[in-house]
Amino acid sequence: MIVKILQKSATFKGVSYNTDKIEKDRGELMLVKNFGMLQGLEQLRPQDYINYLEAVSSRSTRTKYPQFHVVISGKGRSHSKEELTDIAQQWMQGMDYGEQPYLLIFHKDTDNNHIHLVSTRVGKDGKKISDSYEKLRAYRVLNRITGEDEKQAVAAHLEKALAYGISTRAQFMMILEAKGYALALKDNAYAISKYGRELARLDLAKIDMNINARQKDVGRIRQIRAIIEKYRTIHDPSLYRTETGYTSALTTFLQEKFGLQVFFHGKGDKPPYGYTLIDHSGRAVYKGGEIMALAELIEPMQQTNREQAQPQETAKPQVFTETENSQDSMETEHTESELSESGEIIEEPPPGDFQEIQWEIPSAYPERYSSEPDFLLPTIDINISDDIDDEAILGRNRRRQRKARTNTR
Repeated sequence: MIVKILQKSATFKGVSYNTDKIEKDRGELMLVKNFGMLQGLEQLRPQDYINYLEAVSSRSTRTKYPQFHVVISGKGRSHSKEELTDIAQQWMQGMDYGEQPYLLIFHKDTDNNHIHLVSTRVGKDGKKISDSYEKLRAYRVLNRITGEDEKQAVAAHLEKALAYGISTRAQFMMILEAKGYALALKDNAYAISKYGRELARLDLAKIDMNINARQKDVGRIRQIRAIIEKYRTIHDPSLYRTETGYTSALTTFLQEKFGLQVFFHGKGDKPPYGYTLIDHSGRAVYKGGEIMALAELIEPMQQTNREQAQPQETAKPQVFTETENSQDSMETEHTESELSESGEIIEEPPPGDFQEIQWEIPSAYPERYSSEPDFLLPTIDINISDDIDDEAILGRNRRRQRKARTNTR
């Protein structure tokens, strides 16, 4: 199970957040406790709970952020709303909030059943309840309630981590860090801690043996790449920043659907320079470059779809005001009148070789023509060789008679 203490707040907006869920039928009020005479009233408004919590909190002028807002979540539907309510009550007692006024609201709008706890950090005696190491204590209390043996859990996680194919010690560390553990190198071994306590140690020799035994699965690499290429057109691969680093809609989907967990590597606020992919399904860890380049993985969707958009553009009617480069890489301007029926470009004849063709609209059928006729221009059959012969044979006679060159064909 997971317990998370949410961001501190000077107001009790956690109450309105959860009551909004109830109104939208996404949540259910499970318990109202220690609100005194307020609990005897019917049809209470969210503001009534807020007013009571503010009244209790006003007894301490030094507490700037009185709201205490927590989420306890199980995996999937493993815990019912009644079980979560019972666990939440025991957890509040273990964290010294058992006598505080608090609300328990069950949420059913996600894949994991979870319950919200809203209270105040100020006790009825006007003193603030201790928050020393509360995140560590939160898990210790929860584990004690659920009966989870921390050392037994870390032993199981170590066994699974050693079954992964890895190429570096850092990759092994990433597998355990993804489970919430912290590793520190001590005396040729990794000290493995969680909740602020050292739970186990692992000799480096065992990790090195795993590294030496690794065999790259080329077939699985191709499969992973194919999965990414398929879904990158559906889920946006563009990166965005979160509290813990960078992620994307694509990488989130890959982890939830296929067990492919991506960790981006970067420094400070700078964009990532690389990534590592943990294949939980195939029990292997890969450097990003073994799958695909970082730039390719995070390329925005508009660039990815550029090739798909291109055929739609070329399918439109074209006006040949400027053509693409020809085979000899020279740019030439052409007009519609220079295209033959087959679409080939015809060399423009020298000026003066042909008279301008005048188009006349038949007066007998004026209704068939508009100011912008939609009929096609007739194809003019141009034979360059005939023109050359004509010039060679008849040119001298035209010059003798001082006649202008005309085309009578």
